[in-house]
Amino acid sequence: QVQLVESGGGLVQAGGSLRLSCAASGSIVSINRMAWYRQAPGQQRELVATTTSGGTINYEDSVKGRFTISRDNAKNTVYLQMNSLKPEDTAVYYCNAYLVPLGALRTQSYWGQGTQVTVSS
Repeated sequence: QVQLVESGGGLVQAGGSLRLSCAASGSIVSINRMAWYRQAPGQQRELVATTTSGGTINYEDSVKGRFTISRDNAKNTVYLQMNSLKPEDTAVYYCNAYLVPLGALRTQSYWGQGTQVTVSS
């Protein structure tokens, strides 16, 4: 069974940094896209950053220049380095992966459990 496990959230002061990690485990044939989303209280979940197996990377406008997404294919892990954090970055951050599990005929979407990031002013 495929699982995504996130780590690295926490409480940080404005201007500080955090690094999130998300490891995919289980019987996986290939991983196409990995992404980070976030959801603040009372808000819809929004896409923060994506990275594809082909190396394409995209960021939501408000995090450009502050956040960096990276991927270790050998470890099936994606990271989100967050610098210059702002109080408005406070949210639960979720990892998402589009991957092909062993025995599947097509790509499927998986989510992590979420990790809380709180930025104090």
